[in-house]
Amino acid sequence: MTRLERLFEHYTGADCILITSDVNRRYFTGMKSSAGVIAAFRDKAYLLIDFRYIEKARATVREAEVLEMKRLYPQLSELLKKHEAASIAIESETMTVKELNTYQHFLREYEIDSSDALSNAIADMRMVKDADEIACIRRAQEIAETAFEQLLPFIREGVTERETALELNRLMFENGAEDLSFETIVLSGTNTSMPHGVPSDKKIQRGEFVLMDFGAVWNGYHSDMTRTICVGEPDDDMRKVYSIVLEAQKAGIEAAEAGITGEALDNASRSIIVENGYGECFGHSLGHGVGLEIHEKPNASPNYKLTLPAGAVVTIEPGIYIAGKFGVRIEDFVILTENGCENLTKCAKNLISL
Repeated sequence: MTRLERLFEHYTGADCILITSDVNRRYFTGMKSSAGVIAAFRDKAYLLIDFRYIEKARATVREAEVLEMKRLYPQLSELLKKHEAASIAIESETMTVKELNTYQHFLREYEIDSSDALSNAIADMRMVKDADEIACIRRAQEIAETAFEQLLPFIREGVTERETALELNRLMFENGAEDLSFETIVLSGTNTSMPHGVPSDKKIQRGEFVLMDFGAVWNGYHSDMTRTICVGEPDDDMRKVYSIVLEAQKAGIEAAEAGITGEALDNASRSIIVENGYGECFGHSLGHGVGLEIHEKPNASPNYKLTLPAGAVVTIEPGIYIAGKFGVRIEDFVILTENGCENLTKCAKNLISL
């Protein structure tokens, strides 16, 4: 059964499903493109795509008939009539108001479901990774970890945050990344207290933490990891905070399994940080899903009451951030299983002092 066929098991609210977002189009066809529309019916699916991609699409797409897009709305109307469809579903999460208005204008005789139902059904499908997806994520993580290990000799007193980030990016590409998961974060000293700070021309000094949050993309799938190291020897406060974050992170990994709620998983780590008096210094959620996008469902947060399914890939990334002093974050990501989880991050987590 194809993914498009399975989608009609998750969503039954319309005769025709339109997939217009780049990421979901890739998920259902296996092909990356910046344009195109999938029109899926219960008995057949079509990929309408323009001349720039038509040759590649005809050679690679197997789960939908490929049609060259020339006049989208008349072509869609013809397909809707052919399949005797009366209703259409669109991706509310990604379609703009302008795009929706255009569809409603040209396809006014059809009922359009613009609720969140289709987007939610797709997100639910994408939460559970199959073996091929896991293999891509593993490879992306291997690339990132290899780059990190190769980067360590580069990090030293006097090198800037920006130079370090650029070198890390170079190493990820050199090791096979097709893209970066996000803009690489490299922070040092007091800047590490900003969870998502931007690398600057600040020079790394001895006795400072260096926090690096980064990931590689391979075949469309992302990795995500964070390591905090020290140039020179950390002081007692730095060692204490690092050990608390590490304890919290290990507790989160220990608690991670299919069936746990996002709230409970978050609390497994957060409770340790709170008990040690740093609760107000951990202001973000514990983790998030990773796949074709760097942030996708499910979430491990105090507000996520739903259970997490087997096959989901979720980050475990507690942190303590003390404004004006320093911050520590340690991040792995795991595959949830019925009896626990598998940690995809193999890199050591002991406090490295360079």
